[in-house]
Amino acid sequence: MEPAFKKNSGVSLITGSVLIVATMVLHPPGGNIEHILRIKNMIMVSHGLAILSLPFIAFGFWGLSTALLTKGKTAMLAFFISCFGLLAAMIAATINGLTLPLFLLQATARNIDTNLISPAIIYGRNINIPMDYILLSSFVLSISIWSVLIIRAKQFSQWTGYYGLSLIFIGGVAVFNRYNVIGLAGFRIVVFGIVSWIIIAAAKILLSRPKQP
Repeated sequence: MEPAFKKNSGVSLITGSVLIVATMVLHPPGGNIEHILRIKNMIMVSHGLAILSLPFIAFGFWGLSTALLTKGKTAMLAFFISCFGLLAAMIAATINGLTLPLFLLQATARNIDTNLISPAIIYGRNINIPMDYILLSSFVLSISIWSVLIIRAKQFSQWTGYYGLSLIFIGGVAVFNRYNVIGLAGFRIVVFGIVSWIIIAAAKILLSRPKQP
């Protein structure tokens, strides 16, 4: 792995993580049409930051996969799996964070009956639910693969891999006990856990030594 690529991918992961944290901090709770219109600017800013974070995370994951690359190319499988999650995140953020406020602005400006608007809002929220599950499932699977590879790799600290697997285990226990992981509070906890692992992985990329021939 070239030093410049290693540096850029590590910095990209950290940059993307900071943007995700900002998104979660700024992300307001949902509500009725009047509430959404009152906080429309905050909704659009927070989801705009989320969308902005995605290419940084994707580039960083590419660097992580390259650092963990083996002859079987399993790390690249994890990278492509993570890309499905990032795509789902982009769809959810675009529909609920950008399209919905603009739609409501135009609808209220035209004095459209709220009884006609509500089904569209419900439809958008029901798109968001499977997108969240695709995002979380993709990240669970990709982080699991990377964590196993980290445990086996000599240039990374093994505890990073064990930390990733422990996060997955805790998340699995939460789902098994029917904890709402896609509600705002639950989603924040899950995302902060994932971000903590990403930042640690980024630090390991930046501090890792080249593989010995």
